[in-house]
Amino acid sequence: MADRPTDVTRRDLIRSAAGLGCGSLWLSGILADLSAADAGSSAPADPLAPRVPHFPARAKRVIMLYMTGGVSHVDSFDPKPNLFADHGKTIAIDEWQGKRGKYTRYLKRPDWSFAKHGESGIEVSSLFPEIAGCVDDLCVIRSMKSDHTNHYEATLQAHTGSITFARPSVGAWVSYGLGTFNRNLPSFVVIAPQTPYAGEQAWGADFLPGCHQGTRVTPGPEPIADLHRRLRSASLQEREIARIQDLNRDHSAARGDDPRLAARIQSFETAFGMQHEAPDAFDVSQESDATLKLYGLERGSTQGFAWQCLVARRLSERGVRFIELVDSGASNNWDAHGDMQTHVPLARNVDRPIAGLIRDLKSRGLLEDTLVVWTTEFGRTPYHESAAAKGREHHHWAFSTWMAGGGVKAGHVHGATDEHGIHVARDGVHVHDLHATILHLLGLDHTRLTFRHAGRDFRLTDVKGTVVQDLLA
Repeated sequence: MADRPTDVTRRDLIRSAAGLGCGSLWLSGILADLSAADAGSSAPADPLAPRVPHFPARAKRVIMLYMTGGVSHVDSFDPKPNLFADHGKTIAIDEWQGKRGKYTRYLKRPDWSFAKHGESGIEVSSLFPEIAGCVDDLCVIRSMKSDHTNHYEATLQAHTGSITFARPSVGAWVSYGLGTFNRNLPSFVVIAPQTPYAGEQAWGADFLPGCHQGTRVTPGPEPIADLHRRLRSASLQEREIARIQDLNRDHSAARGDDPRLAARIQSFETAFGMQHEAPDAFDVSQESDATLKLYGLERGSTQGFAWQCLVARRLSERGVRFIELVDSGASNNWDAHGDMQTHVPLARNVDRPIAGLIRDLKSRGLLEDTLVVWTTEFGRTPYHESAAAKGREHHHWAFSTWMAGGGVKAGHVHGATDEHGIHVARDGVHVHDLHATILHLLGLDHTRLTFRHAGRDFRLTDVKGTVVQDLLA
C-alpha cells in the first residue's frame, strides 16, 4: 500500500471530524477518496475550484430574483398611456394562449398608475413604490420575449434555456464555469418556500457534474435540516464512520470512475463545511435594527421574502457564486387570470425587501460586482376575451426584466413594446440573449462555455443568444 502524502492518519481524521460534530456524510466522501489513493488511482480534479473566466469579469456573483407565475409588464415596468386611453376597444389578434387563429379581444387598462422616478426619470407603476426609489440603479429591459405560453415550459426556459427538455440551469452553468469562492458553502444556493412550475429542474445540473446543482434552502426555523450531528456522542459517530470507511473502500473499488458517486462524495464534503459556516450565514440576528428595517424584516423572523433577501446578501458576502430567490410556488403566485388585484399582496411581499437588498449591497460596495437580475417567465396580455375581465392571461410575446449592479448601465431603459404592450417594437431581448449577457458580465463567453454530452457540445444558450451590448456600462 502506497504511503499517502499527509501527516494525518485515517483514525486521526475520523477522531478530528467526530470531535467537530461532523456527520457521516462528509467523511464517506473523504474516505472514498482515501481508498482510491490507496489503490493507486489519482484523485479527480476539484470541480468546484475557482477558475479564471474567459476574460475580465464585471460581476463576481449573481443574485437572481424570480417572480413565479408571470408578472404583468403593463402594470409594472412598461408604461402604456394608450392602453389607458383605449380601454375597452377591440383589437384583432392572430394567437390566443398558444392557439393560432383570428380572434377579437378587448384592451384592458392597467390597474395602477405610472410616474417618473429618480434622476433618470424611468417610469414605474405604483405597484412597486420602493423599487421605484432605486430606479437610478436599474437597467430596465422592456423588450423581453420567450418561446412558450405555458408556465412549465416558460419557467424551464427562463432557467435552462430549453422549453422541451430539462437542461442544466443558469446557476449550474455559472458554478461549472467559475467554481466557488467558498468550499464551506454550496456554489449555487436557491432559497425557495415552494418550488416553481418546473420544480427542481429550475436549479438542476442535469448532465453537468451533480456538485453544480442548486442547494435548496427553505425559509423557516430550520432552513437547512439535519445540519448538526445526529448521534448522541462522538464515540458513536466514530464507530459509524469507521464502518462507512470499509463500505466506501469496497464501493469505490467496484464502481471506479462513476460521476454520480463523485457528485455524492462532493455533496458530503460540502455538507461538512456547511456545519461550520452555514449557521452563521443564516443567523440574521447579528444584523442591526437599522438593517432589518431596511429590508422590512421583524427581528426573530426566519420567513418571508425579506428574510430571503437579507440572507442573499449574507451569502454573497461569504463567496456563494449564484443565489436564486423564488418568491412563491406553483400556487398563490402572479398568475392573475381572474383578478389583477392579486398582484397587490405579492408586490407588497417583495417590493421593500428588493429595494433594501439593492441599497444594502450598494452601501457595502457589493453592488458594483454583484449582478442582481429580476425576472419572471412571461408577462400578461394587455387585452382579454371579455370587456368586463379583471384579470390577464399569459403573454410570452413581450414582458419586462431588470438588472442592477455587476457592470450594467444604471438608470437605463432598453427596448420597447408597441403602443399597447402586445409585441416587441424595438431592440428585442430573447431569453437566450439575457443568459448570454449574464454570462458575459461574469467573464464567460456563452459560445465557449460548453459540456460534451451525448455526442455533442451543449451550452446554456444552445445555438442561439447574443450579448446585448446596450445593457453594458
